[in-house]
Amino acid sequence: MGVLLLSLYVPVAAQTQPAPPAAGQRPDLTVDALSVVKVRTKVVANARTMRSLGNQREGTGVVIDSEGLVLTIGYLILEAETVELSTADGRAFPATVIGYDHATGFGLLKALRPLPIKPVQLGASGKISERELVLIVGYDGVAPAYVVSRRPFVGYWEYLLDEAIYTAPATVNWSGAALLNREGKLLGIGSLVVGDALGTQTQVPGNMFVPIDLLKPMLGDLIASGKSAARPRPWIGINSQEIQGKLIVTRVSSEGPAEDAGIKIGDVIVGIAGRSIKGQADFYTKLWAAGAAGDEIVLDVLQDTQVKKVSVKSIDRERYLRQRTSY
Repeated sequence: MGVLLLSLYVPVAAQTQPAPPAAGQRPDLTVDALSVVKVRTKVVANARTMRSLGNQREGTGVVIDSEGLVLTIGYLILEAETVELSTADGRAFPATVIGYDHATGFGLLKALRPLPIKPVQLGASGKISERELVLIVGYDGVAPAYVVSRRPFVGYWEYLLDEAIYTAPATVNWSGAALLNREGKLLGIGSLVVGDALGTQTQVPGNMFVPIDLLKPMLGDLIASGKSAARPRPWIGINSQEIQGKLIVTRVSSEGPAEDAGIKIGDVIVGIAGRSIKGQADFYTKLWAAGAAGDEIVLDVLQDTQVKKVSVKSIDRERYLRQRTSY
């Protein structure tokens, strides 16, 4: 694809919002030319994720091979009943869900008719450096940006990446968007807009991307069986907020393991099996090390004024989601 980014490099100040890169790209850089399609999904009627994610979802997918495989961010396709891909000229292509990985958040689709889109080449996200100029490509446009940090990401929904890619300035077309390097190779898939792209001590808006290197070891498994071959992590079904190293429960998944065990909004998780925790990342690490999905996990929970031992029978999160219709 050649060199995509022709703008001059502009250094990024360590603690300030980077200025948008100059718009010096070639005029043929359409979203179709950059291997991107629009993804529309409608979920099953009783979807568990409908409350938080809606019953109709829209974002971007990235064509990664000549057989119609499309990579996107997984929350767009969770519990999907119907999936439609479309090109920039409005042509629609039915698709099916191939796989989802809860640990990374990647989702994989397959078009049911040939796509008129050239696939992107996978890059090496581990080699990208901070202050590198990149393109963020969503179905509705192309936005230049800089990589401003590479560090862990901790989500309130039992989600942790050891290293994510953060870019700035922030763009609105981030959900499933392609992060491309100067050669047009795929470095990551857009997941979120964040307020601390440069680090937790700053307030610089930006975007978080899941690194493409995480996909490579599991891609064959996703295609073959719809999931990674790694052992499923224990999932208990809570959202939480970290305050001074402790976890305040902010949401409990309906009919999930935590609710069945009697955990409520406002409870404070202070430890696992007598071992204290130091924030969300430490909690997830200890939770996932406590056993396999399906094992009993003993949490130390402050309820009202008393710390109680609460036994939670964890599950594989895939079992909690509603079954998708077979296409």
